[in-house]
Amino acid sequence: MTAPQTQVAASVELGDVQGLVRFGYKHQTQASFLLMRIRDREAARAWLGAAPVTSAMAIAPPPETVLQIAFSVSGLRALGIAADIVDSFSPEFIAGMNSDASRARRLGDVGANDSSRWQWGAADDVPHVLLMLYAAPGRLEDWQRAIESQCNAGFERIACLTTSDMDGVEPFGFVDGISQPELDWPRHRPVRDQDMLAYTNIACLGEFLLGYPNEYGLYTERPLLDPERDGAAMLPRAEDAPQKADLGRNGSYLVMRQLRQDIAGFWQFLDGQAKGDDGLRERLAEAMVGRTLRGTPLVGQADEAIAVADTASPQPDLNAFTFRSDPQGVRCPLGAHVRRTNPRNADLPPGVTGIVTRLVRMLGFDAEALAQDRVASTRFHRLLRRGREYGVQVSLPQALAGTSVDADSGLHFICLCANIARQFEFVQSAWIAGTRFDGLTDESDPLLGHRLPGPDGTRSDGFSMPQPDGPARRIEGLPQFVTTLGGAYFFLPGIRALRYLATVRSEEST
Repeated sequence: MTAPQTQVAASVELGDVQGLVRFGYKHQTQASFLLMRIRDREAARAWLGAAPVTSAMAIAPPPETVLQIAFSVSGLRALGIAADIVDSFSPEFIAGMNSDASRARRLGDVGANDSSRWQWGAADDVPHVLLMLYAAPGRLEDWQRAIESQCNAGFERIACLTTSDMDGVEPFGFVDGISQPELDWPRHRPVRDQDMLAYTNIACLGEFLLGYPNEYGLYTERPLLDPERDGAAMLPRAEDAPQKADLGRNGSYLVMRQLRQDIAGFWQFLDGQAKGDDGLRERLAEAMVGRTLRGTPLVGQADEAIAVADTASPQPDLNAFTFRSDPQGVRCPLGAHVRRTNPRNADLPPGVTGIVTRLVRMLGFDAEALAQDRVASTRFHRLLRRGREYGVQVSLPQALAGTSVDADSGLHFICLCANIARQFEFVQSAWIAGTRFDGLTDESDPLLGHRLPGPDGTRSDGFSMPQPDGPARRIEGLPQFVTTLGGAYFFLPGIRALRYLATVRSEEST
C-alpha cells in the first residue's frame, strides 16, 4: 500500500465506475452471467472497445438493461495485455481462486467442494471474461440474445449461469440482502488511519474501489503506468502518484462462487433435531442464521444504535444493530452465520471513554473487555455483496417432504473488494471456515461449513447455542448444506480502463 497525499480529489468519477459497485440492480430483477473465452483477439478487442457498459451515474428511471464486464487474469493475457501490467495486479488475483492446495484449504474448497468437482473455474475452465447482464422483467431474453450476437465473433461461451427472482428471499427461505456496508461516496471519512471506538456501517471507498484511500488511510497497490506509454493517456491519473496513469482507479476485484444449497437436507436435519416441533425447528434455523426468517436480527433492533456517525444517513431498520448487548451469544449464537460474516465490532474492546481507560484497553490490561473482543475489527474485512439466487424456490412443506425438483437451487455469490486476501479470503478462512472463531471450538459456519476435520484433526461439525440459565445447547454432526460448484477471481475495471484494455497491445501481440 502507498501513503495518501495531502491533497485528494473531493469527487468520485461516477461515469467511470461500473454501476454494479454502486447499485445492486434490484429493479432489474432478471439476470444472467455469461462465462466467456476469447477466441479471436482482434474481434474481442473491437467489441470491448464499444460495449454498452452501464456506469454508476444515477439514471431516472433506472435502465431496463445493464451490462457489466470483468476479466480473469487469463483473460487479460488472452487479450494480449503486457506481462508487466498483468503482474502489477494483486498476487491473489494473479494466482487465481483454485491455484494451490493451501488456498483451497483456507477457502474450504476441500471434500465435496474440491475444485476437481467444479462445473466451471477449475483448470482450463477458468473463463476469460465475465459478462453480467441485468434486465427489467421480460427484457432479459432479448438483451442476452443481442449481446451474444454482438460479441459472437470474438468470444465463445463456456456457460450461462441463470438466475431466479425469489423476491428477496434466499433458497433456504430467509430474507436476504439486508446487511451491506454503506460506501462513503461523498468522501467525508478522514484520509488517515484512526481508531474507531464504535462500529460504523460507513466504509471508505478504497475498501471497494481501487485508487482511493482505504480504512488504513492508504492506497491499495495496483497497476500504475507511465502516462507516455502507448494508450495510457486515456487513463485517469493516480491520486497518490499524480505522475502516473492509474489503470486500477474506479475498478474493483470481483469474487464469484456458485453455491448449491441442499434445501431439503437443511430443513429435514433441523426437523429431526426438533423432533417434529414446528416452532423449535424454526428457532434452530434462525439461531444458525442469526436472523428470523423475515430478516429481523435476533439481538433486537432497539438494543443499540450502530454509531452516531451513521445517523446522518438513515440505515435500513433490519441492519441497525450491533452484538454489544449480547456478548455471550445468548440471543444470537456466537457462531451464527450473520455474526461470523459481519461481527460488527470496533477497533478496541468496548468500555467507558477517557484517555486512561482507553490506554488500558489498548495495552490489553482490561481482561473483561478483551474477553468480549476476540474477533478482529470488522471494518478491515468487509465485503460488498452482489449475489443472485438461482434454481427453483422450494417451500418448507416441499423440503420436509423431500419433494424432488428438476433443477438445483442456490446462490451465485458475488462480492466486490479492493483486497482479495484481506477481505474475501480472510472472511472465508478465519470467520467462515475457522473452527475457533470468537473463542468457539469444533465449529465452522453452520450454513457454509464443509464439516471435514482440520489438518490437526479438529472437528468442524458442531454448533452451540448458549443458554441463559445453564450449559449451552450443542448440536453435533451437522451435515454439509452448501456445496461449491465453481468460482473465479475477476477484475472489474473502470470504464476508461476497460477501453484501454481493449486497445493497448503488448509487443508480443503486435
